Amino acid sequence: MQVQQCNDLCANLKHLEAEAIFVIREVVAQCERPVLLFSGGKDSIVLVELAHRAFAPGRLPFPLLHVDTGHNFAETIEFRDALAVRTGAQMIVRYVQDSIDQGRVVEEQGPNASRNGLQTVTLLDALAEFRFDAALGGARRDEEKARAKERFFSHRNRYGQWEPKQQRPELWNLFNGRKHVDEHFRVFPLSNWTELDIWHYIRSRTIPVPSLYFAHERQVFRRNGVLLAASPFVPRFYGERVEMRQVRFRTVGDITCTGAVESAATTVEEIIVEIAAARVTERAARADDQRAETAMEDRKRQGYF
Repeated sequence: MQVQQCNDLCANLKHLEAEAIFVIREVVAQCERPVLLFSGGKDSIVLVELAHRAFAPGRLPFPLLHVDTGHNFAETIEFRDALAVRTGAQMIVRYVQDSIDQGRVVEEQGPNASRNGLQTVTLLDALAEFRFDAALGGARRDEEKARAKERFFSHRNRYGQWEPKQQRPELWNLFNGRKHVDEHFRVFPLSNWTELDIWHYIRSRTIPVPSLYFAHERQVFRRNGVLLAASPFVPRFYGERVEMRQVRFRTVGDITCTGAVESAATTVEEIIVEIAAARVTERAARADDQRAETAMEDRKRQGYF
């Protein structure tokens, strides 16, 4: 029985890998100036691995783009820089702080302030600066209901906006990459993957990931049911008590809105067991998604990842 389950798992991962590689190659075939959006999270790391496999033994035919909020976890930035050196990939970094300094966006104020939503303007400016016509992202349909509406090739208008009702049909893996000048596509090769698939693939390919994903001791405090990392970027309300807990992060984003979960999982195998038994999604610990029921869809309509 266990052998059969292992064979089925391997077959599923091979299918997902082949599908993602096919989509990545389609992007390069149809688009003139693609880029891969790199967040430092597990999904974008897997996407980089798949892109290397798609074009091996050659180099990546597109750069990586990271939008740095200035409020990232230190572990994320260290991993990003190490990955660029290890893989030889061109890493373009654009900063939300520059958008603030230029008056392009206004920084939020108050204890719940976050730069997460401000990334949209910085991203759209970067896409326009380099004239990128396709941006590969690591979003998956199982993450959140707004992302479940995405196609593999998700059309964006000249303002970078997304309209779910105007997306094109994708039958028999045929992708329509035609667009007008100044329009672009967000492309999601991992659309059919699940969080568990991602971790099984990380284990099967021995892919390095940031230490944030593994259980470690960290100072945290609880706000609205979410464990947030104690940080100079996150002012605390009166009565919010900082505690040392053993936690890990299921997602990696801006430190102001990325919640931790209490965990003892220190290996990929233990993470897989933990996720298999979980009854809440990984984004349940994202404070930015709790601002409104349609928070993610609203951000995506404005040009968010």
